[in-house]
Amino acid sequence: MRFGLGFTLSLLLFGAGCAVSSPPPPAQAIAATKPAPPVPAIADVTEIEVLRAALMHEVPQHTNRTDASDAAWIVRAKTATRGLTIDQPQLIVVVDRNPAAQELLIILAQPNGQWEAIGGSKVSTGQAGRRGYFITPTGIFQHTDDILDYRAQGTFNENHIRGLGLKGMRVWDFGWQTTETGWLPQPQPAEIRLLMHATDPDYLERRIGRPASEGCIRVPATMNRFLDYHGVLDADYERDAPDDPRLRALLLPVRQPTKLAGTALVVVDSSLQE
Repeated sequence: MRFGLGFTLSLLLFGAGCAVSSPPPPAQAIAATKPAPPVPAIADVTEIEVLRAALMHEVPQHTNRTDASDAAWIVRAKTATRGLTIDQPQLIVVVDRNPAAQELLIILAQPNGQWEAIGGSKVSTGQAGRRGYFITPTGIFQHTDDILDYRAQGTFNENHIRGLGLKGMRVWDFGWQTTETGWLPQPQPAEIRLLMHATDPDYLERRIGRPASEGCIRVPATMNRFLDYHGVLDADYERDAPDDPRLRALLLPVRQPTKLAGTALVVVDSSLQE
């Protein structure tokens, strides 16, 4: 059993024969009377700029941004996240599955401040017209510690392809999701395990930027490392890792998690909004 500091001191004083009129309240009681620290309503500008600079440096394949493109992305993100509670500054990863776009953008969502684009890269989502391939679903997909991610083994399949990329690449698991078949004349509902992961660096990464996956979201290896190293979607993982050895084993031993970490992957389709 663990005791508060005040309770321990009172025991020591009584044991030494000291007279104490009334023992101080336990530390837990003191803590309970203190108001919780306020949640910042607006993110620190320095933190935003540091993360932007890190992405530019760590992801050579980053996509070019303009004020106009950022504004369009933010409008789509706000529309798609109307059902998401934004009660503090948090990063969301937005993926546009539009075949003409095939892009990811990290956006800082804020309850009382303007939303900010951090940066992004090309991706590959589900390919239509190929048997066994599914359309990547749209919507909000939460990354929580109810599902444990895993890391690529770097092994080759029968076609000498490392489907999840090099050994150690992070695989984000968003659970079973409802989507549609991509190869039937009349699409049918289907269930897929929605993942976000790297891909084979020798044969498949060059295809990133056009639909090519079986329904998951493929990202460049450098973006995979950036999301992993900075814990962009690891708010829940970082919170609970001290008490959960499974999460500690999954997270990188050397990492620099951002204070702006969130939990939401948001998939949109700009071709349906035009």
